[in-house]
Amino acid sequence: MNFYKRKRRMPTVIIVSLIDIFAILLIFVIVTTTFKRSQPSVVIKLPEVGGGDAGAQTRGAEPVLITVAPDEKVYMDNAPVALDKLETALRRVVAEKRRVALNADRKAPFGIVLRVLEALKRAGVAGSVPAFTETTKKGS
Repeated sequence: MNFYKRKRRMPTVIIVSLIDIFAILLIFVIVTTTFKRSQPSVVIKLPEVGGGDAGAQTRGAEPVLITVAPDEKVYMDNAPVALDKLETALRRVVAEKRRVALNADRKAPFGIVLRVLEALKRAGVAGSVPAFTETTKKGS
């Protein structure tokens, strides 16, 4: 018994449909890249300046500088202050509507800095407190 054998055709790739698919992908890539906007990787909220009389009262006045030394001592305008008395001293500063700034040494214990920040919060210091930092030169 002889069976009829079909001839096998060589498999072919249909190029026309592939060209259509690549054209659609190319259009998609072009359209999506033209609408891309540059987004900052870190979003920060900058302080705002309010207009009015509130800023005029404290604009020229020097801020009260709270300094945390590396030996766990706290100073308020170069006068030593105990941590338990800091909150009451800060309440007087807030009542006078003066600004407050924080200056902590790099080697100051973090727990002391946190206690100072907590005293600022309990005393009613509103908004953010500027913290002074030292800029270092490259290579040093």
